[in-house]
Amino acid sequence: MAKTQTTRPSTQQTKRPHRTLEKRIGQTTYEVHICFSEQSKESMNDKICRLIKNQIADSQ
Repeated sequence: MAKTQTTRPSTQQTKRPHRTLEKRIGQTTYEVHICFSEQSKESMNDKICRLIKNQIADSQ
C-alpha cells in the first residue's frame, strides 16, 4: 500500500494550504483532501473525540 502526503495550495480564498492524502487499496487509489476552517474553535483531535462520544451516546 502506497501512502503519500503532499501539501498543495488551497482552492479556497485562504492563505493556508490543505492536505492531500493518497492511499492505494488493490487497484484503486483513494485521494482525500482535508481543509480546515480559519474560524474553527476545536482541533482535529477535539472533533474526533466529539464524534466518538456522540456515536456512543446514540448507540445506547
